[in-house]
Amino acid sequence: MTIGILGGGQLGRMIALAGIPLGLSFRFLDPAPDAPAAAVGELIVGDFNHAPTLRRFANGLDAVTFEFENVPVAALERLAALGLEVYPNANSLRTAQDRLLEKQLFERVGLRVPAYAPVDSQHELDATISTIGLPAVLKTRRMGYDGKGQLVLRRKTDIHSAVATLAPTAARGNSPAALILEQFITFEREVSLIAVAGKDGSRAFYPLTENVHREGILRTSRAPAAGVSNLVRTRAQAAVGKIIDTLGYIGTLAVEFFVHDGQLLANEMAPRVHNSGHWTIDAAVTSQFENHLRAVLGWPLGDTSLRSPCVMHNLIGDAPPLDKMLGVEGAHVHLYGKASRPGRKVGHVTCLHAGPPRAPDTTQAAARAIDRLILRSQA
Repeated sequence: MTIGILGGGQLGRMIALAGIPLGLSFRFLDPAPDAPAAAVGELIVGDFNHAPTLRRFANGLDAVTFEFENVPVAALERLAALGLEVYPNANSLRTAQDRLLEKQLFERVGLRVPAYAPVDSQHELDATISTIGLPAVLKTRRMGYDGKGQLVLRRKTDIHSAVATLAPTAARGNSPAALILEQFITFEREVSLIAVAGKDGSRAFYPLTENVHREGILRTSRAPAAGVSNLVRTRAQAAVGKIIDTLGYIGTLAVEFFVHDGQLLANEMAPRVHNSGHWTIDAAVTSQFENHLRAVLGWPLGDTSLRSPCVMHNLIGDAPPLDKMLGVEGAHVHLYGKASRPGRKVGHVTCLHAGPPRAPDTTQAAARAIDRLILRSQA
């Protein structure tokens, strides 16, 4: 069987690495000729919106998925019109691409969200700030990830520069269209819940993961997350299950939350495998990547249980020397084959408990050792 993946980044690469042992082959479509997934499957270089390229990509595929949420919805619809099974569906992608639609979906399924309002004019922006207050976060409704497309407004003097930065064309007309203003939340921690939905209606949930972001980029993930009650965890799973039902969702889905006053506030969702679930490769019985393939192909979902507590470090910009990382007991290194560049995710390291099951947990020591190596490499 050959699976088509729209996007050839590290997530597509890791999906293929999970599927190759299952006898699957992969074809990727990506505009970049140096896309890292080329190492594990056929790469077609081209535009997602180019109909002849899509037909070439589609030829002989058994199913199609995507590895990042900025793929054009129209590409999914064209592939589905060619008779291919495309998962997750186009409506799921459409909803996740628009922060306003996303917030409205969260509210429909009973999730709490920070106060928000769409902003389509300078007058609306001023009025909304007077209602929501400062500080607040002004975001583009579309095309934002890893901290892009958003700015924190702390003072009234920040307002006009933020509009000019996020929507320069609209700002020249005094109308910051297609923005959304959200209440700034002073949260206790950030967590994510990764779910998998099968074709037969089956569901599986990974343990809640605690995440630390810096400059809008995920730096570390810790599983399981501490300080979240079983009741809150159960409610989060129920609400995410309703998202799956509402969207008719099939595949892996990640929802990010703020923990505030002991409760979860939904922040955003990703209709794909997710960075905060990279630890599942080494620390879960079945990785999010394998389970995504099981879901889109209609196979039984795998066990999502933890095999070990873990801490995952993203390698941003550059990676420490490989031999130094491999010398840390309990560290599992994953490099993506990407050239170094500031702010770019070039790999990750997952630190597991390296001793006997009942011995003192060595996970934190390994994580601290990797953190020191990262700091030295960036000095």
